[in-house]
Amino acid sequence: MTMIPALPQVSQVAQTIQLALAPVFLLAGIGAFLNVCVSRLARIIDRARAVEDLVLTTRGKEHDRMVAEIRVLDRRMSVVNASIFLSVASACAVCLVVILLFAGNLFGAHLGTPVAILFSLAMLLQAGAFATFIQEIRLASRTIHIRNEVLYHKAEAEEEEAAA
Repeated sequence: MTMIPALPQVSQVAQTIQLALAPVFLLAGIGAFLNVCVSRLARIIDRARAVEDLVLTTRGKEHDRMVAEIRVLDRRMSVVNASIFLSVASACAVCLVVILLFAGNLFGAHLGTPVAILFSLAMLLQAGAFATFIQEIRLASRTIHIRNEVLYHKAEAEEEEAAA
């Protein structure tokens, strides 16, 4: 007579669901972070499109300034894409953690070591994503400055009044 493996009891499944809640909340947090990264990427792309048009129509110092800005925007796109990649990889590792938790419960397998390794990997990947995100923010804050000629610009009428 073949033995049918015992199916997990409802209480065991409920306990596994409780164990899986923390990784699922982590997934929600990673999703929110991804939303921020994708929003930044969209803004960078929008600015790059605007600057591309200006690169083609400007000359002299203004042209050089636009070329420098588009190079920084290109770098920022690469950095934020790396952050997105690392976050998605982290989310995949967290999903595998949840799958292994349920597989271990369902089949009675001892998967504690793979779960711990995958969760640690997920944390390392997410730490990398945060680090690259900080790099993108620093790139943005270092390069976005309002030029003095704009800060101290006076309208012609104001200059004439001041001269009179």
